[in-house]
Amino acid sequence: MSGPALFQPLDLGGLHLANRIVIAPMCQYSADHGRMTDWHLIHLGQLALSGAGVLTIEASAVVPEGRITYGDVGLWDEETEAAMARVLESIRRWSPIPIAIQLSHAGRKASCEVPWRGGAQIAPGSDDGWQAEAPSATAFAPGDHAPDAMTPERMATVREAFAEAARRAARLGIDAVQLHGAHGYLLHQFLSPLSNRRDDTYGGSLENRMRFPLEVFDAVRAAFPAERPVTMRVSATDWVAGGWDVEQTVAFAQALEARGCAAIHVSSGGLDPAQAIPVGPNYQVPAARAVKQAVGIPVVAVGLITDFEQAEAIIGTGDADLVALARTILYDPRWPWHAAAHLGAHVTAPDQYLRSQPRQYKDLFATGD
Repeated sequence: MSGPALFQPLDLGGLHLANRIVIAPMCQYSADHGRMTDWHLIHLGQLALSGAGVLTIEASAVVPEGRITYGDVGLWDEETEAAMARVLESIRRWSPIPIAIQLSHAGRKASCEVPWRGGAQIAPGSDDGWQAEAPSATAFAPGDHAPDAMTPERMATVREAFAEAARRAARLGIDAVQLHGAHGYLLHQFLSPLSNRRDDTYGGSLENRMRFPLEVFDAVRAAFPAERPVTMRVSATDWVAGGWDVEQTVAFAQALEARGCAAIHVSSGGLDPAQAIPVGPNYQVPAARAVKQAVGIPVVAVGLITDFEQAEAIIGTGDADLVALARTILYDPRWPWHAAAHLGAHVTAPDQYLRSQPRQYKDLFATGD
């Protein structure tokens, strides 16, 4: 290997990435009844020019009831698909960056206000509110309206909705699908014993709690073209005693790998308000390292990765195969350019921006891929 590890190419389940920088999915809460708007063109458009290896569209609900807020993006019908198509068409006209999408269902954390208006749950029957659903009729936080416990029939409907969203993503030419199994949303709710109180074959033992998320993965993998990757984002720990933990995450990751999962994106938390997270640089990297030691597929690390040398060390030491940026790249949409300049690598830049290359970094915008 020559050059910095962060800028080595990687083939991810048939998808070629020019470097190891992933733009993580970031909810914008700016959709109109699930339909992308001009904000998404502005937001995703600027990130598509960042030089990152792949751009991930925010959590996109597979059914209207699966939205976190009334402003969430969806991919459940022709109108939401058409709105996303318009945004993607404009981005692709100017950027070759691979584009992934995160498919999601918020479960009991659905029907909330947007964050800048407090983010509290909106009760069913109120304006912009609806009845949430979950593995069990247990609310996320004290005072929240309890979700409906999903019947097996409803679970089958939601499972097929994930598959149908994957088919829509394929029609849109999206390069990869990520399933959202983290941050306390529906698939994570099935995994954790804190939120899954079922007494049927989908609750109780680890095998049972993994059953529905794995069924969803299998359905999406079957629906999405075989040559394009399907990945999973997980919360490696609930940060609550008696909850989901790294050991269970490793077992889940191994089961996913056996089913053809192309990568595991390792995050943490979000399931229970009692979580006690020791937030700091690299605080989630040990979990990514544990998963990477147990599987043979690429692992993505995320969480307070802000420094160029920090990101290079995560990849260079083998703790993870890729790093994902969220708030960091919102603050600095040219972070991959600046990292390449600092580490002596290069990135692809649009022709219109080539003249911005600083004189001291004469090969920064060389192609070389």
